[in-house]
Amino acid sequence: MRIRNKPWASDFIAQNPQYIIPNPEELKGNWHKLFGNDNPIHIEVGTGKGSFITGMAKANPHINYIGIELFESVIVKALERVIELGAPNVKLLQVNAADLLNYFAPSEIGQVYLNFSDPWPKKRHEKRRLTYKGFLDIYKEILIDNGEIHFKTDNRGLFEFSLLSFNEYGLKLNYISLDLHKSNFEGNIMTEYEKKFSEMGQPIYRCEVQFV
Repeated sequence: MRIRNKPWASDFIAQNPQYIIPNPEELKGNWHKLFGNDNPIHIEVGTGKGSFITGMAKANPHINYIGIELFESVIVKALERVIELGAPNVKLLQVNAADLLNYFAPSEIGQVYLNFSDPWPKKRHEKRRLTYKGFLDIYKEILIDNGEIHFKTDNRGLFEFSLLSFNEYGLKLNYISLDLHKSNFEGNIMTEYEKKFSEMGQPIYRCEVQFV
């Protein structure tokens, strides 16, 4: 993905600390206080331009959502969508997924979404894949008991790698689709990439796995 520089991004982010949380480490273990309720908290790791996280927040007002995105020039698009939505149940963090333990306490998160993650196709880069064992260790730590990961991708190689990684880790496979948009799955919220690739005829792969 080519990321275009947006000179105005830093100022725009700084002007909206109610949506992009500036010091998330200070809220570790206390995210419910920020949201002002005890509703479940779900996170999307790699939220991109925010179509999915805002769509989920609108469809599920009884769930709190936090979108994780590292790149400033990408998260500002998500910020625009969050502002437009105006819902109190969605926040954003501009942080690295490898550092999630700095921001969330054990068992603080109800569910993790991984949508169209970078496939890092070269073997030497597999540790960077968000479904690699090292990341699974992180998700297990912050998720509630029996917490789930919902994963979508257009990349068959990454999907096959992820299924193997999930299996080797001992996760329970609750759902799998090799062509999501031709399945009977209901309530799917599309990401920007999903819409683009599905319109090109590319099958979308999806699975739900659970820590047991």
